[in-house]
Amino acid sequence: MLNRLLGRTRGPLWALCAFVTMVSAPLANAQQLGVPQASVVTLSSEELFAKSAFGQRVFREIEKESALLAEENQRIVAELSREEKELTEQRATMSADEFRPLAEAFDLKVQSHREGQRAKLDVLARRSEEAQQTFSEIVRPVLVDLLREIGASVMIERSNVVVSTSDITEAAIIRINAAIGDGSDLQEGQGE
Repeated sequence: MLNRLLGRTRGPLWALCAFVTMVSAPLANAQQLGVPQASVVTLSSEELFAKSAFGQRVFREIEKESALLAEENQRIVAELSREEKELTEQRATMSADEFRPLAEAFDLKVQSHREGQRAKLDVLARRSEEAQQTFSEIVRPVLVDLLREIGASVMIERSNVVVSTSDITEAAIIRINAAIGDGSDLQEGQGE
């Protein structure tokens, strides 16, 4: 009779054990990663990018280019200031008709430099936005794997949530750094 009882419960008991194993595996993985087990987790994409090795490399590169652009801008301003001073000195010895074309040419030069510098700043801003977009695309599979590992099914941007006890940003940063590092070799592989 015991064999028959075990035989009948063997199917459902086995299914129950399998279910408990399935449920406890994500819980163990979540605890191991230091995040609470939840079906919905939060993540700060801004912090993820800023604290990742990839984001820090991008910030360093853009900061370096910004500094070079600032130096170039200072040089241009000094050069234009000298020209303006020379032009002002020339004005005393010229008629208005002679001076007007020189002043207009100088104004065009100043405007051209200003537009050129603004365009370079815009390029830097676009590079930052493009790097963040590239980062998002690269890390998506890493985040999906992390979600599966901890047993969550939904990830919400932390800034859209009032309170959360299941933020995975730090765990995601660690995982992403391990998977892609600073990403410099990924971009080189793309021909950039």
